[in-house]
Amino acid sequence: MAGFPIVRLRRLRGSESVRRMVQETRLSASEFVYPLFVTEDPGGRKEIEPMPGCFQLPLSDLAAEAQEIASLGIPSVLLFGLPNEKDPLGMQAYDSQGIIQQAVRAIKKAAPGLAVMTDVCLCEYTDHGHCGVLRGESVDNDATLELLAKAAIAQVEAGADIVGPSAMMDGQIAALRKGLDGAGYSETPIMAYASKYASAFYGPFRVAADSVPQVGDRRGYQMDPANARMALRELEQDVEEGADILMVKPALSYLDVISKARERFPHPLAAYNVSGEYSMIKAAGDRGWLDADRVAVEVLTSIKRAGADIIITYFAKDVARWLKDEA
Repeated sequence: MAGFPIVRLRRLRGSESVRRMVQETRLSASEFVYPLFVTEDPGGRKEIEPMPGCFQLPLSDLAAEAQEIASLGIPSVLLFGLPNEKDPLGMQAYDSQGIIQQAVRAIKKAAPGLAVMTDVCLCEYTDHGHCGVLRGESVDNDATLELLAKAAIAQVEAGADIVGPSAMMDGQIAALRKGLDGAGYSETPIMAYASKYASAFYGPFRVAADSVPQVGDRRGYQMDPANARMALRELEQDVEEGADILMVKPALSYLDVISKARERFPHPLAAYNVSGEYSMIKAAGDRGWLDADRVAVEVLTSIKRAGADIIITYFAKDVARWLKDEA
């Protein structure tokens, strides 16, 4: 094969127009999902201190927020709820008038074309902050499954388009599929948080969602960050149980897992660019240590390049605006 000086790879990097023409990985707002934190606090929107530019939103602000998101070409939101009252069993998660159920109805009314994904977990609703029924310092897997299915059904009855179980309980996809099918919702897709790691990158989220565990931690059910083969077993199990979309979470430190998942499974693949990944970039940008806008695009591009079809990210609105300006 011919080499230098005949082959000069820099020829395709000499101008912006040529660079864009030969670009292998292209971002689009149509791949983004924007997470929203919805609160029952009537005191107005409140900026989340470790996540600049992100807010806890009251129900009264959801219509305008949903319409803005849709106008940017972002096809979907992912909802997290902050109830006024919590209890050991997270009853607000499956109450028909719970905060998420109210939020779903408000968004579907304001922006009917926006796909609403809902997080199916109990950590935001339990007074102990764990993702299921607590027995001592351990979560009871099988007792939790019934409550997760009830929460999913309540969310879909309110109008949710896709449910995303994130509790990392064994059998949660099968439990949701059985529950939804039995309730007449066999057409509702399930997005499995299939490979969800016990990550320190969730810190800002736990402030945003008020879901810090009061005892112990979540390493007994979320995955060890050192394990990649186990992630593939988790993905495979969720496929067997009927998952429609697979997810790897977090994204940036687990690009290898995303790539392995892409090679092995034909399913739509989501990756969650989580709060800590967002906060690091924002904090470094605020200090002038890096160009936060360019880094955000670079990070999202790397997630897509690794194989993700869907990117859940707090950068969604900002990057969608930049992409729109470039068009």
